[in-house]
Amino acid sequence: MFNSEVCTHSGYCVKGLPGVFDLSQRPWINPDADTAETIARQIDTCPSGALTYRRLDGEYSTQKEG
Repeated sequence: MFNSEVCTHSGYCVKGLPGVFDLSQRPWINPDADTAETIARQIDTCPSGALTYRRLDGEYSTQKEG
């Protein structure tokens, strides 16, 4: 999930996984472009908490999601 109201545009997502987070595409997030674990780890680097996720398999979950 993406909350544009809290995004600080640090670019961690785009720089870290450009195949998943591609601002030139719509939608700009392609969750099929990498593994759920890899994407989750990248989302965890988001300093603003604008990106969050929910894993349906229960293997890993974000600390930022409320």
